[in-house]
Amino acid sequence: LIDNARALGITNATHNNTRGYITRLLERELIRTVNGLKKEDADTLEKVLDSKDSHVLNRVINLETGTLACEAGIKMMLSRFYKLDSTFPEPKYAGRTPVFLVIADNEGGGKANYHGTTIIAQTMRDLWPGFYQKLEEAGIMKVCPVRINDLEDFKTKIVQYNKPPFKVAGFIHEIIMMNYGGIKLQEEFLQKAYELCNANDVPTMCDEIQSCMWYPGMFLFREYKLSPDFVIIGKGFPGGQYAASRIITTFEMDSLNQFGALVTNGQEELAALAYLVTMAFAEENAEYIGEMGEYYECRLLELAEKYSSLIERIEGKGHLSTIFFHEVDQVLKFTGILNKGCIDISSQTYKAKCPPAALTKPPVIATKAMVDYYVSKMEDALKKL
Repeated sequence: LIDNARALGITNATHNNTRGYITRLLERELIRTVNGLKKEDADTLEKVLDSKDSHVLNRVINLETGTLACEAGIKMMLSRFYKLDSTFPEPKYAGRTPVFLVIADNEGGGKANYHGTTIIAQTMRDLWPGFYQKLEEAGIMKVCPVRINDLEDFKTKIVQYNKPPFKVAGFIHEIIMMNYGGIKLQEEFLQKAYELCNANDVPTMCDEIQSCMWYPGMFLFREYKLSPDFVIIGKGFPGGQYAASRIITTFEMDSLNQFGALVTNGQEELAALAYLVTMAFAEENAEYIGEMGEYYECRLLELAEKYSSLIERIEGKGHLSTIFFHEVDQVLKFTGILNKGCIDISSQTYKAKCPPAALTKPPVIATKAMVDYYVSKMEDALKKL
């Protein structure tokens, strides 16, 4: 389909102020699906697009990478503390120190979260320590990790930092933490955390770069019944064809001007078409994708029970499931054997107090036969350990 579009003369090259028809169509489709609307529900879609209510996702900013999409959300959170330029009105929380809540690693540090590679996002995971220390000492910003699935710790941090001279600037999280062993944040934890955020005027940003498209409905936050102020998507949506990420937000949070968040080549027409093709497939096959994810996870759980001397537990959810081993050497040998058999699987062995893990992500087109073959090869590898 992309080749056909190219043959018709549709080019990918564009500029940030020349959104084409396909890009505009995609924006409507993203708003429709992120709100869980059916294709025929055009009237409700128009109401959503016109809404100025809190937590109603109806704004799309087209960017190229997940890093830039995350950065756009971080900047919108910061705009409630600092002006983008001198023409902007006085921010709501001017004079207070913005505090970003992120998910902690098992040692209480910030190494578990991953929201891109811009310098501010990197300070959130303990990089640039000297630079960050000066930011914190000057009261410019602060990062506060909260313990994984620990609601009491979350409550404590909200109470501590949501009063002068501080103000919680936002809660930024993934659902499946693929940068930290694929650990899954629990539904109840996130639902209660969101309730606290909403009650304390704390914006929420759900980074679905890893998890989007791998679950029925395309957005895992919908399965969790969350209402984020920002949703970050990419990776799976363009089907691996283009670098094309998006941030979806609300009227209330869409606070930057045209050049406050955009990049020059974020609105490419063929990239938008790749989104639309993948979305049409995923919407049509939502039930199948869900069933196959459950089947794959069940097969891994059976494997973990059978080889409990090697496998500590299965983490993640559905297609994004990970295998925690007891020993580093075991996971390295396991992934090495599978790699030699032309199966692309990687190990994660370097994270703070995180068990050594094999990261898996079979495609959404995976069949039962493919899953069975995949798991049988895993069992062959386990037998060799």
